[in-house]
Amino acid sequence: MSTWKDPQIAGVRALLAARRPDPDAPPPSAAQRRAAMDAVGEAAALPEGCRHEPCRVGGIKAERVIPKTARPGRTILYVHGGAYTAGSPRSHRPMVARIAEAAHATAVAIDYRLGPEHRFPAAVEDAVAAYRGLLDEGAEPGSLIVAGDSAGGGLALALALALKGEGLPQPAGYFVISPWADLTQGGASYRTKAETDPTISKEGLDQNARDYLGGLDPRDPLASPVFGDFEGVAPVLIQTGSEETLLSDSITMADVLAHARVEVRLEVWPEMIHVFQAWGAILHAARRAIGLAGAWMDGRFER
Repeated sequence: MSTWKDPQIAGVRALLAARRPDPDAPPPSAAQRRAAMDAVGEAAALPEGCRHEPCRVGGIKAERVIPKTARPGRTILYVHGGAYTAGSPRSHRPMVARIAEAAHATAVAIDYRLGPEHRFPAAVEDAVAAYRGLLDEGAEPGSLIVAGDSAGGGLALALALALKGEGLPQPAGYFVISPWADLTQGGASYRTKAETDPTISKEGLDQNARDYLGGLDPRDPLASPVFGDFEGVAPVLIQTGSEETLLSDSITMADVLAHARVEVRLEVWPEMIHVFQAWGAILHAARRAIGLAGAWMDGRFER
């Protein structure tokens, strides 16, 4: 059994263990999973002075999150996680607000279509439409960052490929947290971190991939960006935890980007779990990681 030097991550693990359902309980429905995620996000506090409002961008439902530190013209297009089958701007609002505050930017979190009701490439199409919408509203690519976590991190990287394919301008950069970038689940960490990841598993992601892809090829680069050609895309910051099943996705993604001559920074945070940044209210490492990401984004935005 592993022991953890960071007492705060040990506390997070204890909270997760206490919330773990009875193994004999029936698995929650998609509607129940979505409602539970939204409830957690809506119950958490936002940074002081931060406000949020519904909006539409490029015809896609979204939420604009405006911290009091936001500077005019700076925008983060945020694509949430949830394995392409759950999650929303509501579920991710507290983390998005902290990221926007750290980057001194306004975030636009999109409510893209989910599987299994809306299969691949619906999520990619919605992300492209939202990006186009921001440009049509006057956003400057050099003052725009695309960010996302987990499936949203993979979707952000898929968006990079889609923009390249459609000849659209690249943003100033991409900030991705624990990206699910390989829907074949082929990396070594799906085996080596199976016992230390308290939130996700290969079996669960296999089912989520089936729900999202609907029988289509998981090696399509817009589904699994690790198989894509990233030459010419904007710089990328990847943050991941050392104890997560998706660790291999981040490491492989950094390798793919480096071979494509993309400026890439990979941060592997010791002892941390999947999307540990979401625990910013009680986890110092989460706040520090978001602060460093904010500084990276601050340096990418056009002055």
